[in-house]
Amino acid sequence: MAVGASGEPSRVRRLVGDLICIHRVRAGLTQKAAAEQLLISESLIGAVERAERIPGLELLADADRVFGAGGALKACTELIDEEKYPAKFLDWARLERQARVISAYETMLLPGLLQTEVYAYALYRARKPAYTEDEIVQHVEARLERQAVLMRTPPPYVGYVIEESVLDRTLGGAEVLKEQLLHLLDCMRRMNHLTVQVMPSDQHTHAGLNGPMQLMCTGEGRNLVFAESQGGGRLISRPEQVADMFDLFGILRAQALNPWKSAEIIETKVRRL
Repeated sequence: MAVGASGEPSRVRRLVGDLICIHRVRAGLTQKAAAEQLLISESLIGAVERAERIPGLELLADADRVFGAGGALKACTELIDEEKYPAKFLDWARLERQARVISAYETMLLPGLLQTEVYAYALYRARKPAYTEDEIVQHVEARLERQAVLMRTPPPYVGYVIEESVLDRTLGGAEVLKEQLLHLLDCMRRMNHLTVQVMPSDQHTHAGLNGPMQLMCTGEGRNLVFAESQGGGRLISRPEQVADMFDLFGILRAQALNPWKSAEIIETKVRRL
């Protein structure tokens, strides 16, 4: 959650909250009436106007339409993005919304686009140094908002290689993991544009020992990589480096179990929980 030096919400959040309030009042709506039309709680619209909560992109678009703001609220999208995402991840999050292909190799956690809300909360609550509860809420909301790309029309092609050990990591407890794995299986069954492959722990040759990575082909056809590390991530765009990492991901997919065997492994893990 972005705050100023005094611990108060940032100027950007106060500005956007004020704009929402101004356009709501101009539309002749109380917070209660606005909430009913926006299909949200009255407490949420109040918190957004007071800059206590960061508005989601869907809320900005809906408020722009309902309040007749003429695009003024939708134009705040980029400002709000800067509140939600670390600077090093910001460009990636924006490009992801229109990506043609999204891929990743995950070594520690289930992919963010496939995480349940409870799993995401467990992840952020485990973070050291600890986040405040408000910061946890903002991070989880931002992560869940990104998942809208999976429902886009047309959807991107999404492919993941996940280490088998991730399926055994009881982040938040066994019930949280079980719910998460069931959700993963459901996504694999429902989404024809999604492929999930498990890298077995007993794989004797492994191309991914340098760590996790995310890959993307943008709507304009550019290939990009986001490489993650303990000190943060970095966006890689140099064509020769990107080409090498796309080739590496191809090798990882060849070494991993096929999607059908992977589903069987996940189903077995669920039964054991």
